[in-house]
Amino acid sequence: MIIGLPREIKAQEYRVALMPEQVASLRKAGHEVLVERGAGVGSGFEDEDYQTVGAELVDGAEPVFKRAELIVKVKEPQPRECELLRAGQVLFTYLHLAPDASLVDRLLATGVTAIAYETVRDAEGRLPLLFPMSEIAGRVAAQAAARCLEKNAGGRGVLLAGATGVTPARVLVLGGGVVGLNAARILAGMGALVTVLEAAEGRRKQLQAEWEGVFEVEPSGESGLAKHLPEVEVVVGAVLVPGDASPKLIKRADLKRMKSGSVLVDVAIDQGGCFESSRPTTHDQPTYIEEGVVHYCVANIPGAVPRTATAALSRATFPYISAIASEGWLQALSADAGLAAGLSVSGGKLYCPAVARAQGRAYEASPFVPTTAKG
Repeated sequence: MIIGLPREIKAQEYRVALMPEQVASLRKAGHEVLVERGAGVGSGFEDEDYQTVGAELVDGAEPVFKRAELIVKVKEPQPRECELLRAGQVLFTYLHLAPDASLVDRLLATGVTAIAYETVRDAEGRLPLLFPMSEIAGRVAAQAAARCLEKNAGGRGVLLAGATGVTPARVLVLGGGVVGLNAARILAGMGALVTVLEAAEGRRKQLQAEWEGVFEVEPSGESGLAKHLPEVEVVVGAVLVPGDASPKLIKRADLKRMKSGSVLVDVAIDQGGCFESSRPTTHDQPTYIEEGVVHYCVANIPGAVPRTATAALSRATFPYISAIASEGWLQALSADAGLAAGLSVSGGKLYCPAVARAQGRAYEASPFVPTTAKG
């Protein structure tokens, strides 16, 4: 199969979908790999690194999209990339379609088969391609919160850890999944007083048992928010509904109840955000202030640490990329229930029920009856 690796063009996105070592494995298996010049530079991989392991370097994205049967990316295709997609081609990347009806329309119009990293599941029902970026996003969110609290960033001028005789900052984390746990761990390690609000009783008990003495865990709900919002300096939004739009847990009116210079970090912004006042930002201009509250809503948080993020993501995605390349997408999805769960659109039809629900669209039942999920 011919595999295409384009350079990411989303603002401030430095990750790349494959490292040279993985290109070497694909070449050894007999596949052709087209790499757009400069694709790996942001993650510390030079063109020569790919050429040395047998990749064909090409100038610009157009020849990659024109010749490749399988396109592997990190972020959702931008409008000018959608113009290059075609029927019969496979796109494997993060899509985050629920909040973006226009992208769904563009993908449907191309006829491409698009498989979303974020809804692929393993044999235990977990999200193995979302996990590594959620882990990193949670950790970077903690660092971002610390920076945003600084006075020159518009914050209250508060140090997370406080100082001798000075109370540490109070932090509220909404959601105790991968993002929330990693954010809470790092924030607590930085000295903040952290409370995690988690809806699922079983998950709450697990977190309480494993992290007692590190951070507090309480049930989520309006009463919990009402109690904590006036007290905290930071809120991290880390609520995930796989493939669906994020629920709006903090309304715009709630901002008036928060301290001036406090910080909202919306890690769920790529799924529409879990704060009503959230709108996507970039690493170039990561924040804005509304009602006196600093909002950090970067839609590709792991892109801030591309070397680490590329290594973590590509090692998770590579077995699936290899399976699609070797078996073809039809056979690969038929053989693996977890990979089949990632099918979003194909041949002008929508197959993801969560996206259909979020946008009020009709969708087709999956054409696959997979036997197992690899993990």
